[in-house]
Amino acid sequence: MMNRPIPPEESLIEYPSAFPIKVMGAHVEGFEAAIVAVALQFDPEFDPDSVERRPSAGGNYLGLTITVTATSRDQLDELYRTLTSHPMVKVVL
Repeated sequence: MMNRPIPPEESLIEYPSAFPIKVMGAHVEGFEAAIVAVALQFDPEFDPDSVERRPSAGGNYLGLTITVTATSRDQLDELYRTLTSHPMVKVVL
């Protein structure tokens, strides 16, 4: 089954809009910077100071919430693909 484009009138997201994405990975040096770099690829106006951080109870993992300006379904799909394929990322929600 092929994905068909979703017409704007059928989308549950109104574009442009602030769209939060949760990204989890190992709590290591460079993780947050790598995620910020990806966010900036898809939203040049992304503010790195807006990143919300939540370390795991044991401190081994770090959850980040990035809020990007979503401009299209294609942009969000490609952003999710890029994040999920990143070697430092464990989970994207």
